[in-house]
Amino acid sequence: MANAAFTHQRGEVFVDLELNGKRAIVTGSTAGIGVGIAHSLAREGVRVAINGRSERRGRAVVEEILAAGGDAVLALGDVADDDGAKAAATAALDGLGGVDIVVNNAGGFAGNSAVSSVFNIPPADWLRTFDMNAGAAVRMIQHFGPQMRDRGWGRLIQIASGNAMMPSGETPDYAASKAAMLNVSLGTAKALANTGVTVNTISPGIIYTRSVKAWFRQIGEREGWGDDEAKSEAWVLKNYSPQMVSRIGRPADTGDAVTYLCSPRADFINGIHWRVDGGATPTIT
Repeated sequence: MANAAFTHQRGEVFVDLELNGKRAIVTGSTAGIGVGIAHSLAREGVRVAINGRSERRGRAVVEEILAAGGDAVLALGDVADDDGAKAAATAALDGLGGVDIVVNNAGGFAGNSAVSSVFNIPPADWLRTFDMNAGAAVRMIQHFGPQMRDRGWGRLIQIASGNAMMPSGETPDYAASKAAMLNVSLGTAKALANTGVTVNTISPGIIYTRSVKAWFRQIGEREGWGDDEAKSEAWVLKNYSPQMVSRIGRPADTGDAVTYLCSPRADFINGIHWRVDGGATPTIT
């Protein structure tokens, strides 16, 4: 590896997260938050399997990590179905020689968010959305959890959403499936108690991804300031998601939180739900 240690520097202090040489698969890591998670892990010396459905986008992320001095392989497969999850798991194992860390980031919803409500989402779409979120996490946990238990060390991280605690009137199927991931995660943590495997959940707030960029553009067109993203961001913080930090999140914000939970330094953190949302969720639990 080009660099033996990918420790972050904080002023003059280096913090070694003791992750160098660990092996991870990040599902849904060909775009958005997943890319940020993959890069954050790779910077700490983790060998990362990039997962998604697009070979072109997946290879692009692999090349980015390699160019930065990290190590990455491609593990294609749609984890929302059994065959795709098996293909992804097999590719990760073949490419890395084993998996110590699973980040269940892949997800989405089957319906059209512009018209969806609890009254008009077909039951089949509800089930498909659960497959894309909670089901995808369960598949990867079942593939890798027993191996981690047998080795006596592992990390299983689920990426949920602020919608899990604060659902809106739109995409209730998505919100419910993300809430289900909280229960999957805690139940798995209890099932793997005292094995050296920790299981935690992170719920990001609004994160600047391609879809949020498009949303900013729509806001700008509607409000009359065009492509001025700073004004759109300010509008969102004032009118849509008031919070305690004067910006929306970036993929690296989620990635760095995930990376810490993956560290051996986080051994005593297990079964938690960590909101990475700038304080947008008004609750103490």
